Amino acid sequence: MSISKRSFLVGLLAALPLAMPVHEVLAAPAQELKISHQFPGGTIAVGDFRDRLCRKFAVEVEKRTNGALKGTVYPGSSLMKTNAQFSAVSKGALEMSLFPVSYAGGEVPELNIALMPGVVTSYEQGLAWKNSEAGKLLSDVLYEKGIVIVSWVWQAGGVASRVKPIVEPEDAKGLKVRGGSREMDMVLKATGASVLSLPSNEIYQAVQTGALDAAMTSSTSLISFRLEEVAKHLTTGRGKAYWFMFEPLIMSRLVFEKLPKDQQATIMAIGAEMEKFGLEAAKADDQAVAKVYQKAGAKVYDLTDATVKKWQAIARDTAWKDYAKKNARCAQLIQLAEKVVPETPAEARPKVKAEKKGKKR
Repeated sequence: MSISKRSFLVGLLAALPLAMPVHEVLAAPAQELKISHQFPGGTIAVGDFRDRLCRKFAVEVEKRTNGALKGTVYPGSSLMKTNAQFSAVSKGALEMSLFPVSYAGGEVPELNIALMPGVVTSYEQGLAWKNSEAGKLLSDVLYEKGIVIVSWVWQAGGVASRVKPIVEPEDAKGLKVRGGSREMDMVLKATGASVLSLPSNEIYQAVQTGALDAAMTSSTSLISFRLEEVAKHLTTGRGKAYWFMFEPLIMSRLVFEKLPKDQQATIMAIGAEMEKFGLEAAKADDQAVAKVYQKAGAKVYDLTDATVKKWQAIARDTAWKDYAKKNARCAQLIQLAEKVVPETPAEARPKVKAEKKGKKR
């Protein structure tokens, strides 16, 4: 190539940015936030609400950061296996996950409080955790492990059974049951049941093959994983439940702290907004699950206050005591958890008349 032609091309390339719109020259490529979870995928309007929550979050983040951040949802553990997600988020190898943190209780004992039977018995009590001393300590534990809680999501648990219903504690005797956490397994063992530990997305096959007689999981999972196809009995968590599962939307601290302050604030604001959607959807699924199982021909049972207290009493004598002995922070967490007072629902709060503003005449 001649010198004159090379000079012409260099000059042309140098002039190109000047001819392009300024926003196209300066705009940096969007930073992708990969959001992984184990639950079935759907759309922003239809499907498992946990998947929908992630999709709603992704849309809002991209919108409010003007495309600087872009969320991509990977449902059904399609990006990585379920139990690998916690460690990946902790190390910064995965940006975000909607994850039942009790799954990581073997690695971080304190996290077993997230599916501790009898500790949370209502959504209002779960809501109160976020601003309670117990919630702050739990947040600190996760933060030290490299994780930021973006959205607080609690879900009531139910039981799907193929042999006979599990309503009262004595009903579990002799059955093979999936409890969902080490602590729930301890309670089940105290009732005379044998236990099997596996993620909720593996329950269907285990029940179908007879490896499991019954499984405890959230109302949403009871629907999403189509367990009504293999179960003949359902004990719901609608109205009353003796265990709730904490399944927050979490983010890698390493990723979060590298973002500009305004983007951090945006993420946390959107995360807080998603909590209302999560609460309403979880409650709706507590009702919907009963209809799904009845339609499939299963018998449906609800809990009474007396039954909830029976399960709670067993939990106090087994799981709670064992948990408190793990370390000083576990002991502190269980003590603080007992002090969490349920929040009064907004619709039940007394209305205060606003004072009329204006100058006196």
